[in-house]
Amino acid sequence: MERLDKVLSNLGYGTRKEIKQIVKKGLVEVDGIVVKDNGMQIDPEKSKIIINGEEIYYRKYIYLLMNKPQGVVSATFDNYDETVIDLLYTEHQVFNPFPVGRLDKDTVGLLLLTNDGELNHRLISPKWHVDKVYFAKINKKVTEKDVKAFEKGVILDDGYKCRSAKLEILEADDCESKVYVTIQEGKFHQVKRMFESVDKKVTYLQRIKFGPLNLDETLEEGEYRELTEEEIALLRQD
Repeated sequence: MERLDKVLSNLGYGTRKEIKQIVKKGLVEVDGIVVKDNGMQIDPEKSKIIINGEEIYYRKYIYLLMNKPQGVVSATFDNYDETVIDLLYTEHQVFNPFPVGRLDKDTVGLLLLTNDGELNHRLISPKWHVDKVYFAKINKKVTEKDVKAFEKGVILDDGYKCRSAKLEILEADDCESKVYVTIQEGKFHQVKRMFESVDKKVTYLQRIKFGPLNLDETLEEGEYRELTEEEIALLRQD
């Protein structure tokens, strides 16, 4: 059981003081009865709550899929740059979601956000072997030698040996290559540093898949949507 004003505040309907005024005006009903006490105890998952004639639906967790744009940082707060949280509507910000892992500031594509800490831990923990697939443009010709090096596990500039990664060549010439890269880790600037270890540079990077979920191509960069129940179930599967 939780206080009514706390539940409504968590759902973005105002501060507790503002909710007290809404209740005072007789605009809130719980299970068909007009509420007089904003501090009444309710079961938010079972009670039928109506505000100003509109039924509201309680959710403890929120799950979002964003097509992250360039120039935005994967953080909940930053003193200098716009964050992915700044791109959310207030109705979603009130849940205090956070990015699942991170994408570099200049990397675009699929980013998940949630306030479900347990699922977040599972998705970013290396022991669960969650694939993350990227489309990348490289400034030189990518060869089969590079494919084998990635499969073996390249060594980064700090001496860290990466886990085996899949490198698929889509196009390759002396000026530019286009590839898919699949990794199960999330080290700082990892894909870029992996290519630097084979003397090449990433000029464009886009995440197109995270675990079982693909980037929603109907989303423009900077847009997002809530995950469906089916998508959430896929993320929870062993």
